Parts: sequence; C-alpha cells; structure tokens
Amino acid sequence: MNLVYFGTPEFAVTPLKTLLNSGNEVLAVVTQPDRQSGRGRHISACPVKTEAQKSGLKVLQPLKVRDTEFLTNLRSLNPSVIVVAAYGQILPSEIIHLPKFGCINIHASLLPKYRGAAPINWAIINGEKKTGITTMLMDEGMDTGPILLQEEMEITSDETAGSLSVKLSRIGADLLIRTLNQLENGMIKPVTQAGEASYAPLLKKTDGLINWSGSAGEINNFIRGMDPWPGAYGFLGGERIKILKVVSLDENADAGIIQRVSKDELIVGAVKGSISILEIQPQGKPVMTIRAFLQGRKIKEGMSLNV
Repeated sequence: MNLVYFGTPEFAVTPLKTLLNSGNEVLAVVTQPDRQSGRGRHISACPVKTEAQKSGLKVLQPLKVRDTEFLTNLRSLNPSVIVVAAYGQILPSEIIHLPKFGCINIHASLLPKYRGAAPINWAIINGEKKTGITTMLMDEGMDTGPILLQEEMEITSDETAGSLSVKLSRIGADLLIRTLNQLENGMIKPVTQAGEASYAPLLKKTDGLINWSGSAGEINNFIRGMDPWPGAYGFLGGERIKILKVVSLDENADAGIIQRVSKDELIVGAVKGSISILEIQPQGKPVMTIRAFLQGRKIKEGMSLNV
C-alpha cells in the first residue's frame, strides 16, 4: 500500500524502517517541527525526521495538523492509509477519514488500558506484569477506535520505560506489517474496544519528584517508569539528585530518611520497606555508581531526601 507515516520519537523509528523494507510505499513522513534541546538549547531534528532524511523521504513538519496548506499537501498525496506512531498531535476528522483504509495507530498498550500519551511509563509505574501493542483504526476520540490486532508481552522486574520502549517498538513494527497485509487483503475485522479503560497522561519534568510515602516496591516501580525521562529525583542536602537504579529491601525505616550509609551503600526508608540506591546522577554530572557518588561527600544517617 502507499501510505503517509506520522511519528516523532525514537519509538516510531523502527516501524518506519520496517515499512521501508516491507514493499509498502512511504509517500511522505509527517513529524513535529524541530525543537530546541540540550543544555545549549540547539535546534535539533527528532529521531523520525533524521531517519526519514537518511532514506530520502519527503518530510512535512506542520506546526498544526489543521493548517490549510498542510491538509492540501496531504490530500494531494492521496495515501491509501495513514500510519501513526507516537506523533504528538491529535488528528482532526479531515485526516482520519481521508485515506481509503483509514488511519492506523500503533499504540503501546493493550487497549482499552492506558489510553493516552505515556502508556509505557504508567504501566511500569503502576506495577503491571504485562503490556503489549495494539494496532487500531483511529477515530476522533483519545485511543478509542476499534482494535485491529494486539500482541502481549511480559514486563520484567528490572524493566525501565526506556528498555520497554525499545522492545515494544520492535513488536509494533512487526504487528504493523501484519495489520497492513491483512487489511489490504480483507482478512481483518475491526473489533470495538471492550473492558474498563484506563489513562496514561503526558508526563511533565516535575512529575519525576519521588514521593517517599509509598512502599519500597512502589518507589522502585516509579523510578523505573521515569527512566530515562523525565527521571526520578529527590533532594539531598539541598542538591537535586536523579536516582536511576535501586533495589527494594524488606527492612523498615523512616520514609525518605537515610537509614544506613557506608562507602558503597546508601539505604533510604519507605513507608513499607526501604531501597538501596545503586545508580545516581547529581545535577550537571554524569551517572555514577553509589560508591563514586559517596566519595568525598559527607552523607550521614538521618539525612532526608524529602523536599
């Protein structure tokens, strides 16, 4: 099929690359405008644009998808189908109903669970044991359209949002090709979503602040779900520190208070149990082991990581 691909972050790169090797024709790639990023605030292209340019694809970057000029350009391409993977804007009905086979969304959850912008993060934060990919026909709602195909996978106890995103991206790429083939051949029947819906709202940078009043297991889940962005963080002696890797312990201690510290160990209490911090990142510094972090610092038992 000839198609237009909407996508922006790294998650959407693997499906695009798979499409290019599948025999389908990618007429154009639509992605978000270039943004400022990094400490130097340099203008940079998103991962999907970079990949599209490598492959010599036409790239469109509308500030708003409702823009008249963009809609005219999209209609002129006359795609049979539009594929959407973590694009970042809600598509209007003019786009949703434009292609013959509709708009197919690759969503990183088992819908109707975790509709919204951050399903990977929230599945880990909430301690889910499984997740997956759904391909769906888009409608005007927020991930409410009928399901085409789904594939399930387990969430391991050491999974981070970053590592899970890579795995789901690969699954999504394969599931997309199966979906397109079956859709073109009339072998797939859309199924209305059933069951209780849940939501995965967009994360903000400030959402990474650790609430030490949870259990050790909940804090562990939170830290993994916030990795790599926005990052889970706390404050120690007035210094903001990002916490990347921990181990949950059964021993009880005061929530948010350092229970034990040695040259290679930092134990912080939770409401139930405690956590041992393994990897940490002080503000403006690289990620380091807890041993490297503690060298030369006067960290003592009883100090607080609460705000």
